[in-house]
This record gives sequence, C-alpha cells and structure tokens, in this order.
Amino acid sequence: MEDKQDKRDMETKDDEYEKICYVCRRPESKAGPMITMPGGMNFCHSCMQKAFDSVSQSGLDLSKLQNMPYMNLNLSDFPTVNSQNMDIPEKNKVKKKKEKTQEKLTMKDIPAPHKIKEQLDRYVIGQERAKKAISVAVYNHYKRVMLQESEAQEEEAEIEKSNILMIGPTGSGKTYLVKTLARLLDVPLAVADATSLTEAGYIGDDIESVVSKLLAAAGNDVEKAERGIIFIDEIDKIAKKKNITNRDVSGESVQQELLKLLEGSQVDVPVGSNQKNALTPMTTINTNNILFICGGAFPDLDGIIKERLKKKSSMGFNAVLKSDYEEDPDILSKVTTEDLRNFGMIPEFLGRLPVLVTLQGLTKELLVRILKEPKNAILKQYERLLMLDEVKLVFEEDALEWIAEQAIKKETGARALRAIIEEFMLDIMYEIPKDSNIGSVVITRSYLEKSGGPLIEMRG
Repeated sequence: MEDKQDKRDMETKDDEYEKICYVCRRPESKAGPMITMPGGMNFCHSCMQKAFDSVSQSGLDLSKLQNMPYMNLNLSDFPTVNSQNMDIPEKNKVKKKKEKTQEKLTMKDIPAPHKIKEQLDRYVIGQERAKKAISVAVYNHYKRVMLQESEAQEEEAEIEKSNILMIGPTGSGKTYLVKTLARLLDVPLAVADATSLTEAGYIGDDIESVVSKLLAAAGNDVEKAERGIIFIDEIDKIAKKKNITNRDVSGESVQQELLKLLEGSQVDVPVGSNQKNALTPMTTINTNNILFICGGAFPDLDGIIKERLKKKSSMGFNAVLKSDYEEDPDILSKVTTEDLRNFGMIPEFLGRLPVLVTLQGLTKELLVRILKEPKNAILKQYERLLMLDEVKLVFEEDALEWIAEQAIKKETGARALRAIIEEFMLDIMYEIPKDSNIGSVVITRSYLEKSGGPLIEMRG
C-alpha cells in the first residue's frame, strides 16, 4: 500500500512540471505536446520527425546522435537501464505556468475623482479645471469597463464614453498631464502624434497605427488594450487646409478616418509592428471602450474667438468694450464649437469629442510654483544632483522670479524654464567638482543678470 501511495505522490508531483524534450531540451509550453517513450524519455514532434527523416534518407544510426546515447537499446532493455548503472540524465524541471484569472472590477477598485486629482496635484501645478475634467472622465471610464465586464442587463441604460478635447497654449502642460496620468493609473495608455497621420494609401502612418501603439502598451493583450486610453497630440495639425485645390490627405481626410475610431468600431491592427504586411499577424480590436483624449495648441484660435466676441460687443453703460478682449489672458476659455469649425475642424469630428477642456497660459506666479513645488520639480532635480557631490543648492526668491520673467518672454510655457536654468547652471555644475571644500551654493538674481556671482560657502 505504501508503494502505491508513493507512486501516486510521484505522479502528482510530476504533474506540476512540464515535460522537456530529450533532444532539444525545450519545455512542452514551447515545443508543444510531447511523445513519451518507455524509460521516461520525452520527445517533441519536431525532433521525432527529424529522427525518422534521417533514418529513412540515410540510414543514420540514432545512437550516434548527440544527447541520444540510449536509442540503440531494445524496448525490453529500458526497465534494466538503471540497474546497469547507466543513469539517464535527470530531466530539467520547469513548473507549469498557472493561468491568471482576471478578477472583475468592483466599485472599491475604482479610484474616486478627488483621489485621482490629488495625485495629479503632486506633479501638475495649476490647470484645476483640466485636472477635474480628466479625473472625472477616467473615473467614468473605469465604471464603464466595470459594467462591460459584469453581467449587466440589456434593459438598463448603457453608459457611453466621453472623449476629451484639450485646448491650451504650448507649454501649458497638456501632454505632461496625460503622461502623468499614465504613471498613476493602472490602465494602458498610448501617446500618438497627429502630425504623422495621413490618409490610407499615402506615405505616413495609417489611422490604425494609433491603436497599434495602444496594443503594444498593453503587452499585445487585446482585452487589456480595449480598456485603455489613447492621447492624440498635435490634433490641431490635421485641421482642414484652406485655399488648396488638391486632396487634403493629412488634414480633413485624417479627421474623416478618425471618426470610426472615436465612435467605436472593429479595427484590424498588426501585432508587434506598426506596418501591415503578409508576414505580420493581425488582430481585431474594438475601440468602443477606448477613451480618446485629443490635445492641441490651436495657434491663432484666440484671434478667431476675439473676432467673434467683438461682433457681439455693445455700447452704453456696463457694455463690454472691444479692448477688454485684447487684454484677456484667459480668452481660450470662451471657445465654442463655432470657433473650432472656423479654425478648420469638421463638425462630425467635434461631435465625437463632447468634453471640451481649456488650459490657461502660465503666469509668472504659476511658473515660480512649477520651479519648486511639483514632486519632480526642476530645482529638486538639481538639488539632488549636487547633493551627490555633498553640496547644498539654494535658489533665492528673486532669482526664481527672474527665471519666470524670462520664460514668459520666450512664449514657450514651462518648456522655457529648463532651457534657462540649464544655461546658468552649466558653469556651476562644471566648477563645483573641482573643489571638494565647497559646502553650499546660493543662486542670486545678480548672478542670473550677469552683474554678480553666486554665493559660495566653504565647509567648516
């Protein structure tokens, strides 16, 4: 009875491991089902076929093949192999991979909008309206996915996705906001650029390449990709071109082809590549549950808005003057669908982006906060770099205000901050490692204005 129990225990233990081919040493998960021979040896179909082909063509002696020393034995000899001190090499043990069962989402797993915004506040300064809109959109996106996975009744109202259109000047944080969201949330996100998109049949990226990037971000998992988010940057670059007589293959035509993705359709995309060819496997993705966020700077859109508002200005007491619109720093918040149509976006495209979010231009106060408050602020990065040299770096408030003033003059938003700091920190980062006695460096406004130098304090 004990021998039978031991035999059962051995069989149960072997079931936890994969069979490995005696010749090519590949496990069953890679080589496919194995052929088990007497003596406990396993062969994959490929190696077995090669062996039969060799015998039939040239009469090869299988005993001379590498890794197959006992193939010349008779079948009746296998039970006595171990008794003759002829040990068969032990098989490599590879544990079978357990299939992961994806648990369905519950309301407890969905982060609330205020929780998402709290995380965004640690990285993004200002843009409160935009952060709220994105937080709510992602929250509803999670709930939509949850209802799709649950066995909801067909009679209940179906939640439709609310795609987002983000409008803001360059450097206001559109792309950075979405990329930060990707790091914080456990949902696949793909960032695509609309400038490279062209109509099908022309040189450039097809519309399906946008979905291909999402599939790659999801690790080629179709189910995971169908819950993801796609951010299409520079969406204003596909506006309808004016005063052209030829076909607009990178403007209006791209908007027409994006309609099916935004609305929801079955799209065939290549797996592991952005190019379609006969050698690339294809898969079908349903874009019905994919949330689309489009962003663009829309240059000269403020001029279109001002022109519309000036036509409606009135005269008399409490009237809004035309000059008030010229000095309005938040003019983009007054944008309407009519203004975007005049810019060159077709109405069908705008209708599929119901949530319109505008980002404000960065003021001097916001730029100063961006320099020092975010979790990965530029100043914190330089402080950490110099801390590795055991040197403390300090920026005076006047110096930060001067940097913000120069960044506003460049009119490139927060992108100008790093360029300005890199310029003035070059000499400091070069000179400090020369002297190990330097303990701290204070960056002053006079140093940035080139009328003085930084304050350097020696150790001790």
